[in-house]
Amino acid sequence: MRGIVPNRLPASALGVLFLVLATACFAVLDTTVKVVGASMSILVAVWFRYVFQAIAVAAFMLPRQGRQLLRTEHPRYQVVRGLLLLMVSVLSFVSVQYMPVGEFTAIIMTTPLVVTLLAALLLKERVSVLRWALVGGGFTGALLVVQPGDAMIGWTSLIPMVMVFTYACFQILTSKMARTENPMTMHLYTGWVGALVATAALPFIWQGMPDLGTFALLCLIGLAGTVGHFLLILAFARSQASTLTPFLYSQIAFAMLCGWVVFDHIPGRLELGGIALIVLCGATASWLTAREKRLPVEPPEA
Repeated sequence: MRGIVPNRLPASALGVLFLVLATACFAVLDTTVKVVGASMSILVAVWFRYVFQAIAVAAFMLPRQGRQLLRTEHPRYQVVRGLLLLMVSVLSFVSVQYMPVGEFTAIIMTTPLVVTLLAALLLKERVSVLRWALVGGGFTGALLVVQPGDAMIGWTSLIPMVMVFTYACFQILTSKMARTENPMTMHLYTGWVGALVATAALPFIWQGMPDLGTFALLCLIGLAGTVGHFLLILAFARSQASTLTPFLYSQIAFAMLCGWVVFDHIPGRLELGGIALIVLCGATASWLTAREKRLPVEPPEA
């Protein structure tokens, strides 16, 4: 059998496996946040998510990389990046309370399209007609999913879109920093910036644990976010972004599965049509971006 069955997976296949597992972790995270939000403040959940990640990354990486892990050429950018992701987390945790998990995940998948829009407006990058068509198609899909004026009324329909624009800014900054910064250093500072800011706000938002089960779910939020990010780093270290891009959208499938299992929710025809349009336009835009090696492609997480 030797020579017929490989002893181990090729690096690219292993990268895909790590990415799919990462998207599963993020789907579990978002679903757990929705469950926890029914019984306590989502800001406490944000605090748990960041403190867990900050401590876990520091405990795991500092003994291996030492002071080298703390070195950065752009400390101000590290702080801004951490604040942006903290804002994304808060907006995401709020959004998922008003939307089914699958539809929520589909909305975040419009981020590559928003990155294209911001790159054209802020960075003055040339954008092809195809990319503009993809942006228009993706936003049309988002409207089909959100359906403002129907189930979501007023300001709540704006939260997911504000979150996507904030996440797009985070992605653009990440792209700039990735040229000089160690990914694990960025991961460390992002976690600690969020943890410190959330801890400063803790006296104003803290509430007692309803029960031990809720505490366990909060720990699951921290664990899913931390493990998901580690798997994400492993994936991009083993495979090219253009190879991984088609598998990013597996997160929507995991999110819809979680929504069905936990909340017995199945999207309607309009929502499914919008999700399909977002996947088509977003995946095409992400693939083009990865092929051009302009911006990194990352799956969303709350």
